[in-house]
Amino acid sequence: MTFAESPRWRDGRLWFSDIFANRVMTVDESGRAEVVVEFTDGKRPSGLGFLPDGRLLIVNLTEPCVLRRESTGEIVVHADLSDLAIGGLNDMVVDDQGRAYVGSMGTHSNAEKRPLDADGVVILVEADGSARVVAERLDAPNGPAFLDGGNTYVVAEFPAQRLTAYDRGADGSLSARRTWADLAPGSADGIAVDPAGGMWCASPWTFDVRRVLEGGAVADVVSFGDRMPLACAVGGHDGRTLFVLSCVGGAEAIAARTCTSVIETIRLTSST
Repeated sequence: MTFAESPRWRDGRLWFSDIFANRVMTVDESGRAEVVVEFTDGKRPSGLGFLPDGRLLIVNLTEPCVLRRESTGEIVVHADLSDLAIGGLNDMVVDDQGRAYVGSMGTHSNAEKRPLDADGVVILVEADGSARVVAERLDAPNGPAFLDGGNTYVVAEFPAQRLTAYDRGADGSLSARRTWADLAPGSADGIAVDPAGGMWCASPWTFDVRRVLEGGAVADVVSFGDRMPLACAVGGHDGRTLFVLSCVGGAEAIAARTCTSVIETIRLTSST
């Protein structure tokens, strides 16, 4: 694996994007891996999700659209977001009605001094492919998750080192924006909710994953040495395994696209 990101647990397997290798893969708990989509035309996958009928949705990093894998294996455009996106697309979370919340990163680089006038947005893509912007002025919105049975949407603003939450309406709209947790000195690329409602945050610059509670209290920290955790997902046969996707080689290797990735697991305790 070159650059594993955007994990989702479904049907007994962990699904993830191997971005620099232009493919979507799965791996089961025994370690058996499979390539399910391989792009030969330069497309690079990122965020993943599923429609209610099981068809796979894939965020395309190379142009602002969401792709759909049909039951036949054919890849088609699910939603063209070129009129709504600001900057490149990144991660995505999909609800049980097939509504996808797609982060569009804005125009500011991670290296710019914060705070700044953020211009990232979250785009809601309905199951039929229609789309609209539902949140604005976000700082490079990255990993997303649902809380409270889907009534709350949380997204990581990675450069701003915070998790931002919204109430979610019956029509998918977002309102009541608030800071769910200030993560400094850590941050969050990908995030995942555990069975007790804690938020696991992959914090690459501190080389760890952190279990954060609403308000910002850090309940647990797991260090990964020289590996940079980029994303995580909760799953497994009993829903109590945290899968952590980490980059090996550091920021320079990522920039040169010579990095590799590993997937490691943490068993969650009864309190998490």
